[in-house]
Amino acid sequence: MSAPEDVDPVTLEVLRHAFEGVAEEMGATLIRGAYSPNVTERQDCSTALFDIDGRMVAQAEHIPVHLGAMPEAVAAVRDRDPVPGDVFVLNDPFTGGTHLPDVTLVSPLARNGDVLGYAVSRAHHADVGGATPGSMPAGAREIYEEGLRIPPTRLVAGGERREDVFDLLFANARNP
Repeated sequence: MSAPEDVDPVTLEVLRHAFEGVAEEMGATLIRGAYSPNVTERQDCSTALFDIDGRMVAQAEHIPVHLGAMPEAVAAVRDRDPVPGDVFVLNDPFTGGTHLPDVTLVSPLARNGDVLGYAVSRAHHADVGGATPGSMPAGAREIYEEGLRIPPTRLVAGGERREDVFDLLFANARNP
C-alpha cells in the first residue's frame, strides 16, 4: 500500500514527524521507567510503530539491530488474532526475537474497537534464566541453555493482566 496521490508533501512530512515523535516518546518512557541498567544506562532497547499489515511506520533512534526482526515479531502476533487491550510478550528467535535476553512487547493500537496498527518495544533484560546468570553462556550448545524461550504469548488479554504468565516468567529468572 502506497501513500494516496492526493496527500500533499507538507501533510506527509507532518504525519511522518508525528509518528516518529510517538516512537521516540515510547523509547524515552521505556528508558525512564526501566529497572535494568541495560536499558537505563546502555539504552539497549528499541521502539517502533507498525501499520495493520505489519509494516514499520516509524522507529526511534536506539539499537538498529533490534528493528530488523521486529516485523517478524509483529507477523507472529498478528497470526494470534490480537484484540484491543492485548499485550503480547516474546523473545523466541524463531518467531521474530533476536536473542533470548531481548524481550519484545507488541500491543495492538485500536480505535473504536478496530486494530489499526501496533506499538512495539524490545529491551535487553539482564537475565531470562538459563545455565548462567546473564542468559548468554559462552559454552551453550543449544538454545535451552540460554534461558526461557517465550513464543508470542498474551501477557495482557483484553486489558486484564495474565497472572499465570507473569508467574511463569518470574519463576524462570534469577532477579525478576
